[in-house]
Amino acid sequence: MKEIILELEGLNCANCAAKIEKLTKDIDGVDDVSLDFISKKLKVKVESQEKTKNIIDEIKTIVKRLEPDVIVVERDEHDYSYAQGHSHDHGYVKKEDIMKIIFSGILFILPWLLKLEGTPKFIVYLFAYIVVGLEIIIRAFRNLMAGQPFDEYFLMTVATLGAFIIGEYPEGVAVMLFYQIGELFQGLAVNHSRKSISSLLDIKPDYANLEKNGSVVIVNPAEVHVGDYIIVKPGEKIPLDGVIVEGKSSVDTSNITGESVPRTVSAGDVILSGFINNEGLLKIEVTKEFKESTVSKILDLVENASSKKAPTENFITKFARYYTPIVVYTALAIGLIPPLLLGYDIRDWAYRAFVFLVISCPCALVISIPLGFFGGIGGASKVGILTKGGNYLEGLNDVDTMVFDKTGTITKGTFKVTDIIAYNGFTREEVLRLAAYAEVYSNHPIGLSIVEAYGDTIDKNRISDYKEIAGKGIEVNIDGEKIIIGNKKLFDDNSIPIEELDSIGTVAYIGKGNIHVGTIVVSDELKEGVVEDIKAIKSQGVKEIIMLSGDNEETAKKVGELVGIDKVYGNLLPQDKVNIFEQIMEENHGKVAFVGDGVNDAPVLARADIGIAMGGLGSDAAIEAADIVIMTDEIGKISTAMKIAKNTKRIVSQNIVLALAIKTIVLVLGAIGKATMWEAVFADVGVSIIAILNSIRALKIEK
Repeated sequence: MKEIILELEGLNCANCAAKIEKLTKDIDGVDDVSLDFISKKLKVKVESQEKTKNIIDEIKTIVKRLEPDVIVVERDEHDYSYAQGHSHDHGYVKKEDIMKIIFSGILFILPWLLKLEGTPKFIVYLFAYIVVGLEIIIRAFRNLMAGQPFDEYFLMTVATLGAFIIGEYPEGVAVMLFYQIGELFQGLAVNHSRKSISSLLDIKPDYANLEKNGSVVIVNPAEVHVGDYIIVKPGEKIPLDGVIVEGKSSVDTSNITGESVPRTVSAGDVILSGFINNEGLLKIEVTKEFKESTVSKILDLVENASSKKAPTENFITKFARYYTPIVVYTALAIGLIPPLLLGYDIRDWAYRAFVFLVISCPCALVISIPLGFFGGIGGASKVGILTKGGNYLEGLNDVDTMVFDKTGTITKGTFKVTDIIAYNGFTREEVLRLAAYAEVYSNHPIGLSIVEAYGDTIDKNRISDYKEIAGKGIEVNIDGEKIIIGNKKLFDDNSIPIEELDSIGTVAYIGKGNIHVGTIVVSDELKEGVVEDIKAIKSQGVKEIIMLSGDNEETAKKVGELVGIDKVYGNLLPQDKVNIFEQIMEENHGKVAFVGDGVNDAPVLARADIGIAMGGLGSDAAIEAADIVIMTDEIGKISTAMKIAKNTKRIVSQNIVLALAIKTIVLVLGAIGKATMWEAVFADVGVSIIAILNSIRALKIEK
């Protein structure tokens, strides 16, 4: 199966977008199709390569019939055209459209200024109507012939022609004129919203300085390969992921992580595409092809996010499918039943029916709601929170239980010696030296941290008979004397009494000969501000926070108490975490989110209602397994994501209530003869513009 990507340049009609998607789905050989109105990309999965050309030709025919001004352009899978800070569209405001509106407007007021009556008045209004409405009438006729009648072109044509038939010439012209003005402003509003979102994602590098045969050549980043060397000058974007081999500088990471504080980097440091080099000259060895780089993955993730629609978006799509036909048939009933069955004035009831037709387009909802969700997704990405779809962003509002992994999530995942206690005449320095000699061959994080804390040269010739005892510790001879280091079980086996220590860290007891000479505490440090971060998450409506840990039960519980976690499970193997998480999900009626480091926790991340990966910076596993990726390892970003989700939901709900309330009020007033076509036009395009502009507020981030 092959996927083709087409960009529909100049597509500004959401209703037409839905029709293009539906008709494309009906093409023979098309397996699946998704049209993203925000990025204007039509993604089509075709059953076989051979049918690709015919399918593209059919799509172009469909688009030409529905939207003659839209240009269909084939795009590469990794061509993030909408996220490059510019658009290929030739502008939404055409000079001829403005001239038509101005000329028609002059003709519209001419009969009033010249006090024309009778045939001259009709001729001037008809001319004004043709100038401003001919294009819409032609489109309505085309769509009618194509079996797609229920769109704004058809509705406006029927309503305005009807107004002329019953002698309401000024209103017929006014509706078409103000509809065109509204469409003009609506296009500007959509364009502004798209640009606002695009500017947040303006992270794609335009070029790379490739070092080749002793000179530097400027190339497309896609032409650079793993193992190549690139030069990045001050002020330039890092074009590909790599390792610095020469140079020192500070880099702005805010494009990727959302953090405004510059980071100092030098030779040996890993550096990611999308960072901006602030000062020094850097030479970088490329470690990933461009399509696998951090920038490509972020752009791909954010761009595809709008194809995973939130439940609210799906509801509106279904609602719009039924809303317009229902209103049209209601208008038909209003226009015919009272005059024909009850003998009422046909002109009056026909006018009421035309008001219904004008207001029956659901554009305000169809356009503004996807814009609202994508604004939230784009805004979150700006602060280093990547959301894979509107469904996950909306789902955050329903999370009532959040489960955390401990190591690398609540804690830093880096072990350090935090306490040394000496007994029986030994000094702290002697205890640490004995422990370091005993642990020098160990690869365990505890042993490595002890050796690191010692920091001096270790003469391995002094060590003999090294033996690791599974689950207990190490026995070794140092200068011919038996040294043991480990837990209480190891000392019980050797019948050596110890001074037991209660600590939140891992406790290693050290023995020499037959006596307990000291104790070392190795702790995995808590992340800074984790207590406040957990409180902030609870303040967003999360009722219960649970922690899963592979540490012993007592240590895990102490960490949980320090941090403010409600329930703790310890002594868990990786498979145990999945089983416990399944239990938690069965016991909870709301959504359950899991927060882990994205590497070891992939099975649980995938199983959760919403999987949140911490520290996804450059982690392929994190981006693959999780639904939301926090590009830094800050737990505080979770409460930020929840605030963004609530703000987005609030804005989307406002748009729904605003649009439906105004449309309902005007529909009722129209039905009882109290609303004119002027109010109907406002309830259609006027409300659309307000809703679209309101959606732009979703870009605002509450930190």
